[in-house]
Amino acid sequence: MATRFSQRSLVLLVICVAQCIVVLDSTVVNVALPSIQADLGFSRESLQWVINAYLLAFGGFLLLGGRAADLLGRRVVLLSGTALFTVASLVCGLSGSAGLLVGARAAQGLGAAIVSPAALSLITSTFAEGPERNRALSIWATIASAASALGVLLGGVITSYLGWKWVFFVNIPVGAFVIVAGLRFLPETRDRTARSFDVLGAATVTAGLSLLVYVIVRANSLGWTSGTTVGLFLLAVALLSFFTQVERRAKSPLLPLDVFRLRSLSAANAVQLLVGLALTGSFYFLALYLQQILGYSPLESGAAYLPLTVGLMVAAALAAKAVARFGIRWTLAAGLLVTAASLVMLAAVPVDGSFAADVLPATLVMAVGLGLTWIPVTIAAMQGVPKRHAGLASGLYNTSYQVGSALGLAVLSALAVSRTASYLGDHAGRTAQAAVEGYRLAFVVSAGTTAAMALAIAVLPLFAEPD
Repeated sequence: MATRFSQRSLVLLVICVAQCIVVLDSTVVNVALPSIQADLGFSRESLQWVINAYLLAFGGFLLLGGRAADLLGRRVVLLSGTALFTVASLVCGLSGSAGLLVGARAAQGLGAAIVSPAALSLITSTFAEGPERNRALSIWATIASAASALGVLLGGVITSYLGWKWVFFVNIPVGAFVIVAGLRFLPETRDRTARSFDVLGAATVTAGLSLLVYVIVRANSLGWTSGTTVGLFLLAVALLSFFTQVERRAKSPLLPLDVFRLRSLSAANAVQLLVGLALTGSFYFLALYLQQILGYSPLESGAAYLPLTVGLMVAAALAAKAVARFGIRWTLAAGLLVTAASLVMLAAVPVDGSFAADVLPATLVMAVGLGLTWIPVTIAAMQGVPKRHAGLASGLYNTSYQVGSALGLAVLSALAVSRTASYLGDHAGRTAQAAVEGYRLAFVVSAGTTAAMALAIAVLPLFAEPD
């Protein structure tokens, strides 16, 4: 029993480390952007492609990466994705031109899209459904959530003391560890019932998702009602609609549509999309408030997230027990309601505020809410999924969050900018107050979205509870 426990613990360790480098890279680079711009000569408009290139590849290929894990083997796919991510990180750090860095960031995104669903599906296929899997998923989600918040702090430390190139170089030893340890400890599992690969389905869904993410991240600069935005959005919808028709006829579909008959999976993906929409933009505006209003340096701003990180880890450790006692539905509803309360607290931040009085209490409340949210929604997304579809379910789960995050950041940014401009029109010269008014509106919309989710989950039987 001790040997079996030790083996399972090592499997979970390798999977969590693999997921960590993907999650960290989503936030750690943001702090280094000004230094990257100065060194490589990015224009203000082109700098966003250091982020967008990663997001496009990540969001566009997640579903394909998840299904590839099922068909080709989850261990080999995870290790292949890690190798690609590691090599791309090396190229990013060695880049001497803007074009090379953007291309390498896209390769990083592709590697991340391969790693992330394979990691989650390995947990599902390795740990038995029930308390054992719930505990493993809670550890995985806790570490991933903490890594996201910790990335801001690490980005500030690394950029300040080592330079922006080390934001990428630090991935190399971690990736090497995952590959070596993965070859030694990770089991190999795959869907042995599939007889062919759905090439047309893979092409249409990847093109459709990539185009959808592109439209979302570019909507503010192109204009939400511009011909380009509307045309590309309709094309993305047409590609995804065609994909569903392809899947209905395919002998071995990339996405078997009957998987959506699993009530918990469908509901969890809807919640995950809205959570991404509400929270990613909120983290963005909180960082702006710390740096532009309170005058924090990038390093100080990163350190301000430490209480959130520690609180989230504590709350997430208790969430699996809450699910066991109260069920997915009520734990998730409570988590979303607490998260909404924290966003309401942030919506009251003043222009002459302080971290201790106005930010810290809200982030501690948010830590409790997020811990009680991410654990049950992760469990629900994988609950009842046949092992042969574990990678597919993981790819769907990650895709929902990425699309929601891109949409949330774009929509909330547009609302905040509009509110700021409107305030300045009536109060010329009060730029700091105008910015805060924009942040407040973003927090209010996020709070409303999160509270509406909590109400829907409490009222509707969206989740099938385990026996």
